[in-house]
Amino acid sequence: MKILFASDLHGSASACKGVLERFSREAAHRLVLLGDLLYHGPRNDFPDCYDPKTVFALLNSCLPAPLCVRGNCDSEVDQLVLNFHIMADYTLLPLEGTCCAFLTHGHLFHISNPPSHQSGDVLIHGHTHLHCIEYQQDYVYLNPGSVALPKEGQPPSYMTYENGLFTIKSMDGKALLEYRM
Repeated sequence: MKILFASDLHGSASACKGVLERFSREAAHRLVLLGDLLYHGPRNDFPDCYDPKTVFALLNSCLPAPLCVRGNCDSEVDQLVLNFHIMADYTLLPLEGTCCAFLTHGHLFHISNPPSHQSGDVLIHGHTHLHCIEYQQDYVYLNPGSVALPKEGQPPSYMTYENGLFTIKSMDGKALLEYRM
C-alpha cells in the first residue's frame, strides 16, 4: 500500500490542488493530512490562492476520504464543513513488523515532547513547515514539510511511504530525503 502524507495546507487552494494531483500521479492508496487544513493562522502570511471554501470542497471530493489529525489552526467549525474526521490529536498507523507510526500535527507531541513509543517506531508530524528526517535515540522523526508555506527556503513538499521506504519529495515529485525502515 502506498500512502501520501501532506501537512499545513493553510487554506491554499493551489497547494490543495497540487497535493491531490500528486496523490493521483503517485497512485497512492491513502492520503494522510497532518493538520492545519483551512486557515493560515495568526503568525503566517496568506498563502498563495488562499481560499478555504475551495480547499474543503476539494478535500471532500477526495476518495477514499483522507485520514487526518487536528492541527493547531483547525477547529470544531472546520469539522462542520469537512466530510471526514479531523479532530483527533493523533492516530497510530501500524507499519512493517511490529513498528508503528505515531501521526500528529506537532504542536502537542514532537521531539521535545515525544509520545509513548516502542523502539523502532516513527514519529510523523508537520507544524514546523520544515521537511526533515531525524534519528532519535530509539525512534525516527519524519516531517513532510509544508505544501503551502514552507520555511527557511525549503520547497513545498510532501512524503510517500511504500514497502518500508519513506520518501520526502518536492511538489514536482523529485526525491529530497529517504528513510528505509
